Parts: sequence; C-alpha cells; structure tokens
Amino acid sequence: MNDDFSFWKEFKSNRKGVAGLIIVGFFAMMALLAPLISPYDPNATNPSLFLAPSSSVHIFGTNTLGQDLFSRDVYGAQISLIVGIAAGAVAVAIGLVAGLVSGYMGGLIDEIIMRVVDFFIVIPAIVFMIIVAALLGPSLINIIMVIGLLSWAPTARIIRSMVLSIREWPFVESAKANNAGNTYIMFRHIFPNVTSVLYGNAMLAISAAIFTQAALVFLGVGNVTSISWGEIIRQAYTTGALSSGDMLYVLPPGIFIFVLIFGFILMGYALEEIMNPRLRTIKG
Repeated sequence: MNDDFSFWKEFKSNRKGVAGLIIVGFFAMMALLAPLISPYDPNATNPSLFLAPSSSVHIFGTNTLGQDLFSRDVYGAQISLIVGIAAGAVAVAIGLVAGLVSGYMGGLIDEIIMRVVDFFIVIPAIVFMIIVAALLGPSLINIIMVIGLLSWAPTARIIRSMVLSIREWPFVESAKANNAGNTYIMFRHIFPNVTSVLYGNAMLAISAAIFTQAALVFLGVGNVTSISWGEIIRQAYTTGALSSGDMLYVLPPGIFIFVLIFGFILMGYALEEIMNPRLRTIKG
C-alpha cells in the first residue's frame, strides 16, 4: 500500500506523466461515452448530404455517404485504443519472455533468440505486416496479433540487456545455490527488477501500435469496415476529399492520432523516470 501511495505521489508530481494521463484519459472517455457524445449514428447515410460543409448541424461536415464526420471521429477512438492496448500487450508479453529467457539462459539459446530479434528489427516491419495481414485477413483480432507478433523485438533486446547484469547479482546466485528452477528464478527474482523499464516500454509499444493500425487501414489492409481514424483518412483520400482541400475530413482524425500517441509517449517517459531514479539523476 505504501509503495502504491509513493508511486502515485511521484506520478502526480511528474508534469509529463500528468499531461499524458490527461490526454489518454480524455480519449478513453471519448471512446467509452461515444454513444452519448455523438449526435448521430456514425453509420447512418444520407445521400442528400454529400460532402456537406461544416455547420452547426454537422460540426466537421459529412463524407461522401452523408455520414456525420464528428460522430465517426468520436467512435474512431474505440478501435485505436483497443488495437493499441491489445497489440502493445502482446508485443510486451512476448518481448518480456524472450528477453528473460535469452538473457538468463545465455549460450546457444541466447544466440538463437538474438538472431531472431535481429531479423525482426532489420526487416521493414510495415511491409511485412501488410503481407501477413493480407494473408490472414483484415479482422480486428488478426490485426492485433499481426502488430503484436511483429513488434516484440525491441522489448526483448532491452529486457535481455538488463537480465545480463541482474543474473550476476548475489540473490540470483543464492537462489541457484538453493537449487531453485530456472523458471522460478526468472519470474520470481529477475522479473521484478526489470519492471523499471517494462512499464515505460509498454507505453511506447502501445503508441507504436496505434500508429501502425492507422497506417495499415490507410493502406487498405486493415478492417476498413470498422470505424477508425485510419479508415476515415483513407476514405478521404480515395474519394478525393483530401485533394479537394476538405481539411475537416482529414485534420481531426490525424490530430487525434498524433495527440493520443503523444499522450502515451509522455506517460512512458514519466514511468521510466519514476521507476528508474538514475534517469532523474542524469536529467539533473
């Protein structure tokens, strides 16, 4: 309880963390309260309102199907947050396990895992994701898994570098002397000591997943039937609204993507500063 109170006290005093939390909280509330915030059904069409300009009735105007853009922008927060958090969790979980095993076991196992990590870091990830997503299909679950399964390598490398040092610490050697199993040592003794970078890295993984999902949908690989910010921008491009200068079609979802990603990045930096005091020392 005291540790939780101390953490929250430090977090509240961190301006980057508070700013990030406010931003993410704003979009989370937007996603949760979308049915209450949106003035119209985001899927309702009205051909007579073809690309209607901004007005008191339709704040951001309408698209080529006469759908209210403000309502669609509000609902778009749901997909971005779901995919970002879920895909980020998959990437961090895989990277954590791979980094723990690679750093602790060493030898041939470490060599094999690191070569796999190098492969995933070197390849053009977005191109590989497009190919895999096209083969598996554009469902939401598939997009989450594709992004998560192809984004774990940076986390694995970071965790491994920490484990290489931690495995030499006295309490780890003591656990080995008491015949503790490798799995027990990794998750009972080593894992708690890598959380200083894990939480911050998770925020960065989520922000990367949000951008990747939007990029995949814009390229026509993701689920274009679901309302998302990437889909709104793609629709603006394919229907010519972007080239005609209809900025209210494009700018709101683009700004939302940027601001939400920025919010998670701020939280990531704040968590790293709080969990790793050395960063605050370096900063000072």
